[in-house]
Amino acid sequence: MTELPFTGDPNTFTTVGDARRVDKPWGWEIHWTPADRPYVGKVLHVNAGKRLSLQLHDEKLESWFLMSGRAKVLWDDDTGEMVETELQPGLGYSCAIGQRHRIVGITDCDILEVSTPEIGTTYRLDDDYARSDETEDVRNAPGRGWDA
Repeated sequence: MTELPFTGDPNTFTTVGDARRVDKPWGWEIHWTPADRPYVGKVLHVNAGKRLSLQLHDEKLESWFLMSGRAKVLWDDDTGEMVETELQPGLGYSCAIGQRHRIVGITDCDILEVSTPEIGTTYRLDDDYARSDETEDVRNAPGRGWDA
């Protein structure tokens, strides 16, 4: 049997599960990865007829996978025109830095999202809940956070 070199720090090993619910005006999120990782895993639960803000990111990348229900994304195509795509079960969809996008719940739905951490600015171009852009300062303000 080949012995593998040990390069990890056992002080960082954990066998404890992680999940945090964050309520949103359009539904809720479950953040299921530790906050210190270079990636974020979330379940987005979007209520029927609700929509996330029309937004774009200057640093963050996102990918989505529809787990249940029906949802669509309104986003820029490769010509800069806004198009509507109904998310199909079994397919992943990815959003680039600077690409405008908005997820909409056609029915109650659950979407798995993986992304880079909550970095840079989320520019909210249109928001049904009158929320402002989300910057590092807003994210780190006392009493605020990812639920802003």
